[in-house]
Formats: sequence, C-alpha cells, structure tokens
Amino acid sequence: MSQSEGGSEGGSRARIVSLTLDERTMVRRNADIEHERKVAIFDLLEENHFALIGAPGAPDAAGATGAAGPYALRLGIEENRLIFDISSAEGAPLGRIGLALSPFRRVVRDYFQVCESYFQAIKTASPSRIEAIDMGRRGVHNDGSQLLVERLAGKIELDLDTARRLFTLICVLHIRT
Repeated sequence: MSQSEGGSEGGSRARIVSLTLDERTMVRRNADIEHERKVAIFDLLEENHFALIGAPGAPDAAGATGAAGPYALRLGIEENRLIFDISSAEGAPLGRIGLALSPFRRVVRDYFQVCESYFQAIKTASPSRIEAIDMGRRGVHNDGSQLLVERLAGKIELDLDTARRLFTLICVLHIRT
C-alpha cells in the first residue's frame, strides 16, 4: 500500500509537486509519528527546492541553474537502500537514485530516541525540560538533514528545509514490523 499527496504547481519548476511513500514494509504508526509524517509532507509540498542534476534543463554538477521539474517523487526502501524514484509531474521517469542506508542508521536511531523522550516529556515535564529535549531533537534532525544533503551531492540539488522534511519521511520509512 502506498500513500500519495500532491501539492501546488505554482512558482519554481525545481520542486516536488507530488510525493508517494512506499509503505509496504511498515506497520501502523502511533498518532505522534503519523502527525509528524503529515506535517512533513504538507510542508514539503508547500515549499521545497529539489532538482535532479543532469536531467534536461536541470542544474549540472557545477551548479548551472535551470530546472527540469516539477517532479513527482516516490521514496522507498529496497534491499537495504533508500530509493528516490523521480518522475516528471506527468509521470515520465527521470531517474532512480539509491543510497545506502548504513550511513543513516545511527542518526535515525538517535532521532527516534530523542523523539520518544520528547513525546513523553510533553505529557508531564516542565516547559524548560521540554524545550531542552526539543533543542536536542532539532539538533539530531539537522544532523540527519545535512547527511542527506551530503549523500545526494552531485545527484540532487536541494535546500536544507527540503532535506529536513525528507529526513523526517526517511525516519517514517524506517518503522518496520
């Protein structure tokens, strides 16, 4: 089963306008994780910068500007790899990029741990304790986002906000049976 949501097509062509998560390996998520997923998808589709490097009209490795988008993106995990299936908004295949999951494992595990602490804290902890945990959560999230930008360098051009939202979705994909 997969989940797909579309966004507005206004503005830059170097953007994701449709996103599908391949959720075949996933189990039911709790309300907190489901909320994080929905917010990440909504925010990503509202505002993002994403361009497949080397696609016709897209930026090249030297950073020449242009955009082949808008793009439809399918994110999934196959054979221990994070898969970015990229198509035009009309569905024409543009590229498939696979990244090894091993570099992400530690940061995803750390992110889950700090999120669990955060969700528990918001029920009973003091505002200062919640704020401290949230700062830690944002720090780990930034680490994962930066790792994603680094791993996609030369393949996909994206900004840090887009990377942050994609990292959240990568974490959601890691929830398995």
